[in-house]
Amino acid sequence: MNDFLTDSRFKDIVPFSSRICLSSPTMHGDEQKWVDEAIRTNWVSTVGENINEVEKMTAEIINRKYAVALSAGTAALHLGIKLVGEKLYGQPKIGHGTLEGRKVFVSDMTFDATVNPIAYEGGEPVFIDTEYDTWNIDPIALEKAFELYPDVRVIVVAHLYGTPGKIDEIRAIADMHDALIVEDAAESLGATYKGIQTGNFGAESIISYNGNKILTGSSGGMFLTDKIEDANKIRKWSTQSREDAAWYQHEEMGYNYRMSNIIAGIVRGQLPYLNEHIVQKKKIYERYKEGLADLPVKMNPYDEINSEPNFWMSCMTIDEESMCQQVRGEKDSLYLTEPGKSCPTEILSALSAFNAEGRPIWKPMHMQPIYRMNPFVTRKGNGRAKSNAYIKENGFVDIGADIFNRGICLPSDNKMTAKQQSIVVDIIHRCFE
Repeated sequence: MNDFLTDSRFKDIVPFSSRICLSSPTMHGDEQKWVDEAIRTNWVSTVGENINEVEKMTAEIINRKYAVALSAGTAALHLGIKLVGEKLYGQPKIGHGTLEGRKVFVSDMTFDATVNPIAYEGGEPVFIDTEYDTWNIDPIALEKAFELYPDVRVIVVAHLYGTPGKIDEIRAIADMHDALIVEDAAESLGATYKGIQTGNFGAESIISYNGNKILTGSSGGMFLTDKIEDANKIRKWSTQSREDAAWYQHEEMGYNYRMSNIIAGIVRGQLPYLNEHIVQKKKIYERYKEGLADLPVKMNPYDEINSEPNFWMSCMTIDEESMCQQVRGEKDSLYLTEPGKSCPTEILSALSAFNAEGRPIWKPMHMQPIYRMNPFVTRKGNGRAKSNAYIKENGFVDIGADIFNRGICLPSDNKMTAKQQSIVVDIIHRCFE
């Protein structure tokens, strides 16, 4: 293992005195006001004015008619997927999911919270490869997936790292096949596509207020819809599905998924600062783009004509010809230093040695051991069983795996100063010496 602190390439670089985070919460003081108000008035349950206001404010910001505050973005996604499944296939028996025995198309390059709710409802995730233009679901691969599995009726679409995907193409394909979109906008609050906020493009949509997101409640999420009956159903399910009776009576399965009024107080204090955080995050992205322009790397891309990301996470990929040798196992990785070349393992190790936090790109879900038997579709069709040494597949490319192999999430904390960021950039430069 390289000792970067004694490596001559990094001479005169001093470790940061305090850790430069990947993306940490940024508080402004208003959060304390609303938390204190909840405590002072004794509203420390899953009901209260903070929850009411956060639902109202979120719906107004995103321009959806209704928002339901839940304990996490994952909880919101679970209930949204459950709702879509029930609409399509009916109410299941107790102990069975609404998607039992059904395949669901889902973004491959994403966090597992996008995928797991499908399994919660008994569905089988079918992973759709990404594309190089936005790092999101590939419309060509999605169309190919419908050729293989024409009966699929649900598509779960994520906007990776705050960057909108190819929404028009994806929606056109969904409409053509009479499929419903569940939109995972957990990472993309404030991002727009053709002037419209993400969170508007699914039959049901969700956002997250997790601790490292562009706005945070430490946890929490929001279900978004334009139908009052859907909002009411989600609200009922999230409070254990209690029926309108004097006693606790239940006719369907419920969950303890409602947002706490304390968490809502933090979110309430955060929401007015969304645009400010986006501006800060964009400046970080642009400084990286400028500072790394002379290296064989590319920043995470977006559609500059049609979309405006929230720039939650600044990322980069190393050009293939400038990758040093790197081998990754299930838990560990190794690399060989080569002049003029580097790799994610070396750069992330160097950053960590100087007290800065980076992260590998999300490992695609089709590569995860838990989902190793699930279907995976590329723009060439079935993406499984294509690595046999005796079979040379013409033109097969696993785009998600390629981005994962060459990609890095850079320190993107909006409290990082320009001077601190310039040191991060310098460290990356020296990795290529």
